[in-house]
Amino acid sequence: MSNDCICATSGHAADVHTFDARGVARRFRHAAVFGALEALTPGETMRFLNDHDPLPLLTQLRNHFGPRLEIAYVDREPNEIVIDFTIKG
Repeated sequence: MSNDCICATSGHAADVHTFDARGVARRFRHAAVFGALEALTPGETMRFLNDHDPLPLLTQLRNHFGPRLEIAYVDREPNEIVIDFTIKG
């Protein structure tokens, strides 16, 4: 996957979109993630790629979306974090 993908784009399946945060300036990342998640419809997933584990962001997302957002790690290696965010119906 390319580091220059900054917005939600088609991913592995029709309802999975990839968001590569590594290409977004750090000061804009949280706002960009919130915006991308707000654009999803129920049942869609955003696959989030990052260079570090975004624990403060996950707390913010849980507080904002509550049980509507499912968070699942796909890969949790150093410098290679992949998380699926799914909006529930």
